[in-house]
Formats: sequence, C-alpha cells, structure tokens
Amino acid sequence: MAWNEPGGGKQHDPWSGGGRRGGGGGGGGNGGNQGPPDLDEALKKFQDKLNGMLGGRGGKGGGRGGKGGGGRRNTFALPGLLVIVALAIWAASGFYLVDQSERGVVLRFGKFQEVVSPGLHWNPPLIDDVRMVNVTRVRSLTQTQSMLTRDENIVEVEISAQYLVASPRDFVLNVRNPQLSIENALDSALRHVVGGTEMIDILTSGREILGSSVASRLQSYLDSYGTGIRLQTINIESTSAPAPVIDAFDDVIRAREDRQRTINEAIAYANAVIPAAQGQAQRIIEQGQGYRESVVAEAQGQANRFLSLLTEYQSAPEIMRERLYLDAISEVLSGTDKVLLDVSDSAPLMYLPLDQLRSGASGRTSSSGQYDQDERLDPQVLERLRSSSSQTSSGNQSSGIRREGR
Repeated sequence: MAWNEPGGGKQHDPWSGGGRRGGGGGGGGNGGNQGPPDLDEALKKFQDKLNGMLGGRGGKGGGRGGKGGGGRRNTFALPGLLVIVALAIWAASGFYLVDQSERGVVLRFGKFQEVVSPGLHWNPPLIDDVRMVNVTRVRSLTQTQSMLTRDENIVEVEISAQYLVASPRDFVLNVRNPQLSIENALDSALRHVVGGTEMIDILTSGREILGSSVASRLQSYLDSYGTGIRLQTINIESTSAPAPVIDAFDDVIRAREDRQRTINEAIAYANAVIPAAQGQAQRIIEQGQGYRESVVAEAQGQANRFLSLLTEYQSAPEIMRERLYLDAISEVLSGTDKVLLDVSDSAPLMYLPLDQLRSGASGRTSSSGQYDQDERLDPQVLERLRSSSSQTSSGNQSSGIRREGR
C-alpha cells in the first residue's frame, strides 16, 4: 500500500526521515503523521547540510533551531558559494566563436584592442565588446537620381554599386553609419561627374566612361573618409531623359544613329572606290611612261636611221636618192587604190595590181602581164621593172608619167 493512502498504518513518507520530522532528537515529531512534506523544513535541512559542508554545525536541540546544540554557523559561506558560481558563469560566457567569413573587432572599455581571426576565442565579458564584421559578403547599393548636365539639361541616372569590407577596424570605428556614408558619397560623385558631361554623351556612348569616372571618384571619397570599404563594381543601370521630353530625345537618338549609319556607308563606299581610282591612276601613269619611252625610243631609232642614211648618202648620193624616192613612192601608193598607167603607142600596156597585192587575194597573173598576188616582189624584179620603164620613157617623148624629185 502506498504511503499516502488512507489507513496506511505505520507507513512513512520519503521526506520524514524515518518517522522524524524536524532536525530534533525524537520528541518533537509525530512518528505516525502521513501528511505532505514541509517545504520550509526541507529547505532548512538543505541549509544545515550546506553549513556542515562549509564548516558550520547543525542544530541538535530537538526543534530549537540549533540554539540548544551550541553550534556556530558561517555566515559568509552561502555568499561565497554564490560568488564562485557567478564567477564560473561569467568566465564561461566569455567564450565566443568567429566564423570563417567574419572578423571580430575587440573593444576594451570602448577602446580598440585588436582584430581577431576566425576560430574560438575568449574575452572577459562586460569588459571587452566584440563586434563581428562579415568581410566576404558583397553588399550592394542602388540609387536613382535626377541631375543637371553640363549643357543644362536634366537626366535621370540609375546606378548600382557593389562593395566589400576591406578593413573591419575602420568599418566599425571610423564611421557611425557606413551605409549612409556610401550613399552620400555615391550621390556626390555621380553629381560631380554628370555635371561635367553633356547629356547626349550620357544617353549614348558615354555610359562606360561615366561609370569608370564615378567609380574612381567614389573610391577616393571612401578612402578619405576612412570607411574601410573597397568597391567591387559600379554599374550604370539606365540613363534617360525626363518623361515629358523622352519622345523628342528618342527622335534625336534615332537621327544620330541614322547619321552614323550614313557616315559608315560613305566610308565603306570610299574604301571601295578610292583603291579602284588609285589603281586606274597608276595604270594611266604607267601607260604614259610606256608611251613616252616608246616615243623616245622611236625618235632615237629614226635619228639613228637618219644618221646611217646620211652616211650612205654621203658615200653614194645618186643611189641613195633613187632608193629614198622608191621608198617614198611605195609608202604613198601602198595606201591608195589608184592605178597609174603609162600609155604608149609603141609599147605594150602593162598593169601592176598593187591593190590586189596589198589585199592578199589568191590567184596567178595572166599572160597579159598579171602577177601572182601571193608572191612578193623582190628587189631584182623591181629593178627590171624600173629598167624597162626607163627604156620605154626614153623611146617615147609623150610619156604620161614624169619622175620628180630627182
């Protein structure tokens, strides 16, 4: 039967100490009481045991609170124990862990002490203050501002910046609000660069130059402030004119693009035409040089021929005069279709088909004086013709042809 059931007889509760309630000798308690334990008495027992461990003496006076036993308690034992426990808790709370992506900035009574690396560290609580700073996370910032350009136009620029914490000490101690500081610095750098640039450059081809200029100026601002921030990238997200005039600016941009396209087409046409013209000019120059050389060579040849003829003429004037006459007559008559006839009553009619000889028609001469056209007259034949013609001319005084130039 359970100890706390009714009619349990002489069963004892587990806090009664074998039927004795209280720390007395045996006359103060009721051995047969089956009621619930007394919390005050249990607390008193615990305090007596604690005093005994700390060197004090518990009461033995049978419920007189320890006064009859003549024992003496240590009044500083409990506070000392509490102090030891408090010191243990304080020391245990000083351990902290720094993550791999973080650095810890240690402040001792508000003054900078050190920057701790990743790992397990201990610092005295309530004396040192450790502030964790993530040095690998890329932070971002985006702004959209309307500002004046150098040509006094309004332009809207959306810009974004990505940055890292390069110096945890400067990031924690030098500036109160790093986020606000970089926002103000970005706005200042952007307005300075846009204020020195024309609007058409910002809207078209000058965006890359604008981004690099803003990045260099913003980094110089952050370094002068000592924020401990290092910029990663600066991106010009968009640049546009104000909404009321956006259509007009779009027309201007399209016109500029058409102008640039026309210029490119003209340059391509020039690149195609100019080499051809240069080649043609070079060809004409070379033809002129060739013509000049040929004319000079021909003139030199004629001069040399004349000098050689002059030498021969000086040695045999009559023969050279006759030869030159025949060459001139051959050259003149070779280009005409006229036929010269020497008509005489006593001489037979002779016909020399020079036109047919020149045209190269096939055939043979007849017995009446026609010659084969494929045969070329050699000097002997011409000499015989000249001799027969001279004999006929001397026999007939009415000759139809007279020689001139002799």
